[in-house]
Amino acid sequence: MSKKQDARFDPKEHQHLRYNPLRDSWILVSAHRMKRPWAGQVEKPPEEQIPRYDPRNPLCPGNTRANGEVNPDYESTFVFDNDFPALQPDAPDPGADQHPLFQSKAARGVCKVMCFHPWSDVTLPLMKKEEVVKVIEKWVELVEEIGITYPWVQIFENKGAVMGCSNPHPHCQVWASNFLPNEPALSDRCQRKYYEKHGEPLLLEYAKQEAEKKERVVVESSDWLAVVPYWATWPYQMLLLPRRHVLRLNDLTTEEREGLADIMKRLLTKYDNLFEVSFPYSMGWHGAPTGPHLKENNSHWQLHAHYYPPLLRSATVKKFMVGYEMLAQEQRDLTPEQPEALASLFYCYL
Repeated sequence: MSKKQDARFDPKEHQHLRYNPLRDSWILVSAHRMKRPWAGQVEKPPEEQIPRYDPRNPLCPGNTRANGEVNPDYESTFVFDNDFPALQPDAPDPGADQHPLFQSKAARGVCKVMCFHPWSDVTLPLMKKEEVVKVIEKWVELVEEIGITYPWVQIFENKGAVMGCSNPHPHCQVWASNFLPNEPALSDRCQRKYYEKHGEPLLLEYAKQEAEKKERVVVESSDWLAVVPYWATWPYQMLLLPRRHVLRLNDLTTEEREGLADIMKRLLTKYDNLFEVSFPYSMGWHGAPTGPHLKENNSHWQLHAHYYPPLLRSATVKKFMVGYEMLAQEQRDLTPEQPEALASLFYCYL
């Protein structure tokens, strides 16, 4: 028997594929590649000295935005219509008489910006728990308010210049659309298929399994679980899940909302401590569709948040999704279990 045939599989040493049940796709894991020296692009360290108030920043209280409107002197969260929206509610319909290879549909919606805090020099992990609770309550309010009309309400945050965020003021965006976007539509199909076959929500069962295995859990509480997904693509990707069956943010109890604020602070503090930097990421919430879908049976859905941080080796080295990832399939250079070291990081701010 050859050495190759006799070798025992070690996920930390041998390449292998992992299945993502939320996207019905496979990820190539090549942990051995982390041993190679890095001679690629190095990002600039993020600016550390951010003023608490900048008279030129359009997101600060009392300042004038690009459209001439003046922000109120807000003291908590502040929501306004995006001055440069990707979706507008009154766009015309392209029409139905089209070639099958050149199809288009009407895209309508609303885009809002939500400031988390009046200060520019704080982020969610640096905010007080009660301040984070107010952020969550505003998310709930927006889902209820906009979700009456639109099938999908996407709450997302891009944090850090490396993620394309040009304004350091703590904020997120909310885009609502008259269509179900690609990612949630795919997730909807995959969760429905699993539910029809197994009789239980995919992510509810997944949370139970991860809580028992304790291999990828980063932070947890009686109501919440933050875990590096078994199928993670990004180095320190995170999946935040409620422990009970919850369809949407507005279905969370008061206790669960307070617990969410606590676990978000704990998770994001661990991120910041990993490379001793204000950790960049893109994150967003996925829950059962709204609008006309509110009257449908969405028992296959489970509320969850995705966190996608780009950093790989340090505060200045990030992962790129190029070449093979764009042309073949997603690939990562360390196993999802390795980032579990996050769980042992020191708490700076708690």
